[in-house]
Amino acid sequence: MSGDLVVAGVTVTYGQHRVLDDVSLTVPSGALGVVLGPSGSGKTTLLRTIAGFLQPSSGEVSLGRRLLTGPRTMIPPERRGIGVVPQEGALFPHLTVAENIGFGLDRSAVSQARIRDLLARIDLAGAGARLPGALSGGQQQRVSLARALAPCPDFIVLDEPFAALDAHLRGRMRDLLRDLLTESGAGALLVTHDQAEALSTADCVTVLREGRVRITGTPEHVYCHPGEPGVAESTGEVVILPAQVVARDRVMTCVGEITVAGTPAGTGAWGRVWVRPEQISLTVLPPRIRAAVAETPERTSDAEAGPIDGWRVARVAFYGHDADIIITAPASSAPILRARVPAPVSLRPGQEVLPAVRGVAVFEA
Repeated sequence: MSGDLVVAGVTVTYGQHRVLDDVSLTVPSGALGVVLGPSGSGKTTLLRTIAGFLQPSSGEVSLGRRLLTGPRTMIPPERRGIGVVPQEGALFPHLTVAENIGFGLDRSAVSQARIRDLLARIDLAGAGARLPGALSGGQQQRVSLARALAPCPDFIVLDEPFAALDAHLRGRMRDLLRDLLTESGAGALLVTHDQAEALSTADCVTVLREGRVRITGTPEHVYCHPGEPGVAESTGEVVILPAQVVARDRVMTCVGEITVAGTPAGTGAWGRVWVRPEQISLTVLPPRIRAAVAETPERTSDAEAGPIDGWRVARVAFYGHDADIIITAPASSAPILRARVPAPVSLRPGQEVLPAVRGVAVFEA
């Protein structure tokens, strides 16, 4: 184990534009950290700074007890002990698969044994003599990963390495990455804009938006307690509802009262709540209740905070393990809601339902 990767107060500027603004994060020794954020948030710039390809305007990068980047320190990339897996693999087209993996190693028997072992681990034991152009995209990414691991680096950085692969291959590559990192003991930092990839792969997640760290924590913590709407959007699908504050931790919406994680807004103030589709539960209304609901006066504007009646299932999108249920209501102020329910799914278009929100939502004034 080489120790923790620590990024402390890193700022990178291009002219007057701050690409990274006082970024700090830690990836514990042997852990897999993921930086999640939209395009243009500074993810690749952060990775290039850690790898030593870019000198920051201020801040420090250290690995264990080694200071790699600082006010008077700039260790070159080849001396950092950090492997790099770029987005497109960047294999040398004129070298064989084995030569690509062993690039930078000596020709000793130990190095050759290391190459053979890695070829076996990435399921390309018989492909060492082939050229990269004869491989599929997934195979090329496996070779790129093996090349980064070949010198037994202390740490690995990966720049959206699976972005060009289909969903099935991305899942296999994530599993392979975890297995290889566990075997090697190396820590790693992967940057991505893929929410599922980040949450399913990482030991710790850092959300980067507009060059600043918004939140860091376990995947479950970041997803369930995002703290602000921008983070909620970065980590998964959200449903946005107009809301009126009725208490410090309660708001009234078109689907009834919702618990929020505290709000500085005063009672009566309007804002929005952000909930996950899986937080929305749907209860099918039996005939007796449907008749009672039909006699209830309909709310006609947001100035009259309260539940809207007449919700119906508009569409069911079935995915096997779960389904997205789209519901609508006749009221002019009613939004279109998306609920996510586990299989088996008994709901059908046209059914009348009563929506409600479970758990805690994020409120924005």
